[in-house]
Amino acid sequence: MDPKTLTPAQRAYEQKRAAKAGKSLESWLDAKQKRAAAEVKAAPPPKKKPGLISRLLDRAHKPL
Repeated sequence: MDPKTLTPAQRAYEQKRAAKAGKSLESWLDAKQKRAAAEVKAAPPPKKKPGLISRLLDRAHKPL
């Protein structure tokens, strides 16, 4: 988040949160951006759907 791109309302909200945390607005936004990047990086990739052959074999092994 760039402080220049925030609307005045967003800026005021983020300033309140930064003051509550005891940080400046710039350091607060930097920390927030780093946390978001770490969450994206740490998220496991979505599981891949099994292929047609795998699904047919799984269905064949199930009892009627």
